[in-house]
Amino acid sequence: MSDNAGSQPVANAVLDDPGLQAALNGVHPAFGDLCTRVAGEVWGKPLLDQRTKALITLAIDVINQGLMPESPYEAHIRMALKQGVSFAQIEELLLFLCAYAGFNKVAPAFGRLSAIRQVIEAEP
Repeated sequence: MSDNAGSQPVANAVLDDPGLQAALNGVHPAFGDLCTRVAGEVWGKPLLDQRTKALITLAIDVINQGLMPESPYEAHIRMALKQGVSFAQIEELLLFLCAYAGFNKVAPAFGRLSAIRQVIEAEP
């Protein structure tokens, strides 16, 4: 079975999101270009679906404690929602992470998720 190595990336959560690319470019154009190319390539690999990749990305945010407002946690939550992940599934992921990443790492993730959810649900 091919792993899509060397071929063009398929459409995905990074390459199909101009808003995400604009936000990355807003950090710095060279940074945005690099992130879009690298992340677009790995998100374009075919063996893991986009929802699974989105959940893995959120798990990595929790494990790395990337939960501050300036971190990509909110962008990754929004990305997961665009891929069809529900808030309930994100909450279940966080509960699962309690066992493997630690309760103290997950507690602030629940707090940030709640605040982000309020913002998203208040948006027009």
